[in-house]
Amino acid sequence: MTVALHGLGVSRGIAVGRAVIFARDDLKVAEYRLADQEIAQELQRYQSALQHVQNHLMTLRQRMAANAPADFVSFIETHLLMLDDPVFVHGPLQTIRDMGCNAEWALKLQRDALIDVFESMDDSYLRARRDDVDYVVTQILRALLNVPARISEAAPGSLDGTVIVAEDLSPADIVVMHEHGIAAIVAESGGSTSHTAILARNLGIPAVFGLRNVQRFLTPNETLIVDGRHGLVVVAPDRSLLAFYEQRRVDERAHSFARSALCDRPSETRDGTKIALMANVDFLDDVRLSKTVGAMGIGLFRTELLFLGRNQIPDEEEQYTVYRQVLASMEGAPVTVRTLDIGADKSMPWYDGTIAGAVNPALSLRGIRWCLREPEIFRAQLRALLRASIAGHLRIMIPMLTCSDEIEQTLELIAEAKAQLQGQNIPFDDNIAIGGMIEIPAAAVIAEVFARKLDFLSIGTNDLIQYTLAADRTDDAVSNLYDPLHPAVLRLIKMTLDAGQTAGIPVSMCGEMAGDVRYTRLLLGLGLREFSMHPALLLEIKETVSTNSLTDLRCQVEPMVISGNRLEIARFVAGTAPGFEHIL
Repeated sequence: MTVALHGLGVSRGIAVGRAVIFARDDLKVAEYRLADQEIAQELQRYQSALQHVQNHLMTLRQRMAANAPADFVSFIETHLLMLDDPVFVHGPLQTIRDMGCNAEWALKLQRDALIDVFESMDDSYLRARRDDVDYVVTQILRALLNVPARISEAAPGSLDGTVIVAEDLSPADIVVMHEHGIAAIVAESGGSTSHTAILARNLGIPAVFGLRNVQRFLTPNETLIVDGRHGLVVVAPDRSLLAFYEQRRVDERAHSFARSALCDRPSETRDGTKIALMANVDFLDDVRLSKTVGAMGIGLFRTELLFLGRNQIPDEEEQYTVYRQVLASMEGAPVTVRTLDIGADKSMPWYDGTIAGAVNPALSLRGIRWCLREPEIFRAQLRALLRASIAGHLRIMIPMLTCSDEIEQTLELIAEAKAQLQGQNIPFDDNIAIGGMIEIPAAAVIAEVFARKLDFLSIGTNDLIQYTLAADRTDDAVSNLYDPLHPAVLRLIKMTLDAGQTAGIPVSMCGEMAGDVRYTRLLLGLGLREFSMHPALLLEIKETVSTNSLTDLRCQVEPMVISGNRLEIARFVAGTAPGFEHIL
């Protein structure tokens, strides 16, 4: 019997193949005490496991083709760096010594502490970085328990053209499965910002996540259709459905090939208005990818990953080196660096502050609030940014702004950092644009005040929607209330765009709405002229931009937003991208 299952489409494309079901990992961790004379041997066993995993990842990296996508390599590099970090090298070893416990137990304790850090984060992208911790811990446990990786059990050629069905998959699993020629991925868990989802998109592997208990509806080798655009999995399709999707697959491949020609073309609407399409990045490899697809610059460089998952805070020199590399690699194109967006409630291993834990982290110290509470840490970052500014076109962006006092304090700290560098005869660009993120409703309401004090604004839709609607999209109980098309959300976006236009400063958007093609025409009609997104999404947005008239969109969108008719807005968006009618 044909069954249609709906999940979260995280990587677009259509695939047809037989189901290969990967059972859940069942790595049992025993907890026991060691005799004093056994501790030295246990320390050696843990170190041997670390070395085994490092050797495996280095072999995997060497097997990659020279022209492998940037993210293909960066995820492996990230895991190799983690295996060198004191968190994994020294933490469990010290626990073994202190508690006299076995290596598996010590590693589990370390893992639980790290996961608590990431789970408490408000930024969904950073929260998804727990995937890296889980992957590294799982690989070390496999080595300790002598359990081979699931993928290594597959015979050569046995996965070619198949649809992998699993509870979850790591980026390294995807790398190896891609080498085996898989057609698509279906997973019970995971989100669109996970490393696995990002890698699937960059490799062009259709993927649907969030299909809880999907394995109950499947049998091995059953035929599946995976529609990654619409988050649809069809089980046991009949001949007519197979024919329909096969033709759609042919059409989409031809369309994707034609879209690649847009890389070198200007980004402008049909009636000649230029639209800036920028990239959100975290690593140098992301920078290379952004240049490949023709991004006009970096609209968001997140600095949090420099500070997380480590026992020692990155000093000014380390930060300077990273920022300089990013700026130099963009060869004069603008790079917008967001200052540190973490909070004291995150329990960073290197942080010894005395601020009490927050009852509600989303409404507590984070972003600029935390930085102003810890000015020495903030000063080091500002100095590193200023010193790096001579390597390219730097813009500094302040997260989580609520009031103009925070702007004044930040500008004062920047002025102090400049004076220090001048006193030391250290060169820097004295004309760096300073901007602020609009991600709190209060900031959007007084956006005209911010616009008079800053050089640019950037709308962070993920938090703006969450705070406006009091709904966490990662909480299943209220995720249905997380609605980008809610009239209140659109009015706050419009207020911010109008404030920027009145003040004569640019306003960008770096939240997920900016990279979702469903909303491109709506945002253009609202007045958005600068989008920033993951590089893998840029060409599809550029295609939509180039096929629409700004004049027509403005005439359609503005009356809808003024009227606040959510159904009318949803119909407009559904008509923009056929197949997304479910948003109605």
